[in-house]
Amino acid sequence: MMFSLIIPVYNRPDEIEELLHSLTLQTYNQPFEVVVIEDGSTIACDEVIAKFNHQLTITYYYKQNSGPGDSRNFGMQHAGGDYFIIFDSDCVIPPHYLQSVADNLAAGYTDCFGGPDGALDSFSDVQKAINFAMTSFLTTGGIRGKSEKIEKFQPRSFNMGISKLAFEASGGFGNIHPGEDPDLSIRLWKLGYTTKLFTSSFVYHKRRIDWEKFYKQVNKFGKARPILDKWHPEYKKITFLFPSFFIIGLVASLMLVLIDVNFFIYFYILYFVAVLVLSSVSNKSLKVGLFSLAAVFIQFYGYGTGYLKSFTKIHLLKEAPQKAFPELFFRP
Repeated sequence: MMFSLIIPVYNRPDEIEELLHSLTLQTYNQPFEVVVIEDGSTIACDEVIAKFNHQLTITYYYKQNSGPGDSRNFGMQHAGGDYFIIFDSDCVIPPHYLQSVADNLAAGYTDCFGGPDGALDSFSDVQKAINFAMTSFLTTGGIRGKSEKIEKFQPRSFNMGISKLAFEASGGFGNIHPGEDPDLSIRLWKLGYTTKLFTSSFVYHKRRIDWEKFYKQVNKFGKARPILDKWHPEYKKITFLFPSFFIIGLVASLMLVLIDVNFFIYFYILYFVAVLVLSSVSNKSLKVGLFSLAAVFIQFYGYGTGYLKSFTKIHLLKEAPQKAFPELFFRP
């Protein structure tokens, strides 16, 4: 089995250099190729790629900007392997990663897999806090925190593998972003393919974003979910409503405090104390724990309000997704 590593990049030459360096340290002793797709960047990474020509089998393509999903499809169409592994450019790959994937596929083959993500000690405090929010079982990050059923996992494209056969049958990623990952997983299920979580095949996901960018990201996640529910109603889950209920409940609890009804706010206080303690202990930093409070609130508020806005437009007002939220769709 030949692995082709597919890496779209947009104005991030510093990130791609760190990722490529981590690939030179792989313990995997079989040939693999790296395919880098420059998605219309104004700050190109061709000079960075050239540094690794003698260490990696690497191919570089520059194309007009059409979004990450279309760029991944482009890379897979031009790759020479029979199994594609997709990374985001802000990932660092542990030395054992490719060997872990090979071992997992040998033990129980699947045409599509996903792996979790973690944080390095070198990450900034904000990065660690956002990583906690995105991975902890206490938050909406439970899926990435390994809580989803291993045999019915929806891989995320920062750390994902798909066979050439499954890619060709499905047509790859659609033009929605974010949301292209679960959309592809569900379409694969409908075609009879399986997906799995490989818990040992993790990457370090740097998420080089600030609080404002993090809010915009999770808000888009919330907007995308009702669209996916419209496309694939048989896979709707009540848990998708949880962030919205959380925010509505918090606002209601604070209003009740004004009339001296404090019972409900105590549950929120206990929850945020749990977040503070767990993050502080796991990151060995009270500062990261405090930042995690902000990250978790932003995550719930951004996702929850995005979901409510999208649900209203898509399911109640029956607007077309591309018209309601054009910012979620790229034109290939």
